[in-house]
Amino acid sequence: MKYPDMDRIYRNIPLDKIPWNNETPPEVLVNIVTSGKVRPCKAIDLGCGAGNYAIYLAGQGFEMTGVDGSPTAIKIATEHAQKRGARCRFIVADVLGDLHEVDEKFEFAYDWELLHHIFPEDRGAYVKNVHKILKPGAPYLSVCFSEKDPQFGGSGKFRKTVIGTTLYFSSESEIRDLFSPYFLIRELKTIGIEGKFGSHLAIYAWSERR
Repeated sequence: MKYPDMDRIYRNIPLDKIPWNNETPPEVLVNIVTSGKVRPCKAIDLGCGAGNYAIYLAGQGFEMTGVDGSPTAIKIATEHAQKRGARCRFIVADVLGDLHEVDEKFEFAYDWELLHHIFPEDRGAYVKNVHKILKPGAPYLSVCFSEKDPQFGGSGKFRKTVIGTTLYFSSESEIRDLFSPYFLIRELKTIGIEGKFGSHLAIYAWSERR
């Protein structure tokens, strides 16, 4: 991921124009909370952006940490949490680095629409980091765009967006091969999700740390 580019986006584009910035938490995330699939615990949002979903989970009783490579995003997230009275810790950190800034283990981790910003050659380092910061048996949710998604031209693994970012669109088999060495995959499927500017096909992976 090119964090300077991400920070430029948060500095220069209004939040309501950033495609992935939604204040309303996604139905998938809400459902795993309301169904009790994951209960309030110490959790981490990887690629938290402006902190919307971490703030939502904090309101549901989770002890939340959010991590993002953009200092501007983390500043915005911290301000949003303070305004809403949400107890969250937000950290500037490179999810592809050694994550030395994250000094504890978590009982739940998730990344929402983060993985399609990470290209295949960097994904191994990222998944090792997720494994490292989770307690054994802890659940991990990852949702990223599917290669079957009709958006952004509708074909090809690499696709350019209207704001200048390049995304990588995955297959289910790629995600299975990526996670299997470190996680026990419980569910892997292609689902529909609602974005700010349209619907998408995405790969949903629910797993547990080995």
